[in-house]
Amino acid sequence: MNNTFGNSKPIPPYPSKIKCLMKILIRPETTADFVAIHELNKTAFGQDNEARLVDLLRQSDAFIPGLSLVAMMDDIIVGHILFTKIKIKDEQGNVFESLALAPMAVQPALQKRGIGGQLIRSGLAEAKTLGYQSVIVLGHEHYYPKFGFVPAEKWQIKAPFDVPSNVFMGIELVKDGLKGISGTVEYPKEFEAV
Repeated sequence: MNNTFGNSKPIPPYPSKIKCLMKILIRPETTADFVAIHELNKTAFGQDNEARLVDLLRQSDAFIPGLSLVAMMDDIIVGHILFTKIKIKDEQGNVFESLALAPMAVQPALQKRGIGGQLIRSGLAEAKTLGYQSVIVLGHEHYYPKFGFVPAEKWQIKAPFDVPSNVFMGIELVKDGLKGISGTVEYPKEFEAV
C-alpha cells in the first residue's frame, strides 16, 4: 500500500504525536481491594497517613460504600478516590450534610495521564446519583477548578483549620446545592487520627 497523498512525502502509519488513551475501568471498591488500596495510597503519598485514613474512614459512619472508587487498568488498581460524609455547621448551630473528597491517589508512574480526572468525574456523578448536593475538597488550586470546584468562601464555608482560601473548594452537584449554606466544615474524627 502506498502511504502518500498526491506528491507529498509518505504518511507514517501512526502519527508520532498521538497521545495513547489508557483503557481505565472505574468501579466501587470491594473487600478484595482493601490491601491494594492501602498500598496505592501509601505509595502515591510517600507515607502511610492517607492509607490509614482510608482504612479508618471505611469503618466509620461517614463511609459511603458506593463512593470509594478504584481505577482499574488490566485488572490492576492504579487509582483510588474516596468521598465521605461531612457536616457544615453555621453560627446558629444548624447542620448541613455534604461530602469530602479525600484522599485521591494514582500510581506515581501513571500520574498526569487523566486517571485522577476520570476518578473525580465518576465520583461526582455517582455522588449526585446517590442524592448528595455538594462536595468539599482541600486540594491544588489549579487542578480541581478544572472539574468545577471554586473556593468555598463563595458560600462563606470555612475549613476548621487555617488554610489559604484558594485551596479549600466546593462544588454544587445540583443547582443551588449550597444555597443558604454557610459555616465551618466538620470532618469525621478519623481525619484527626492521622
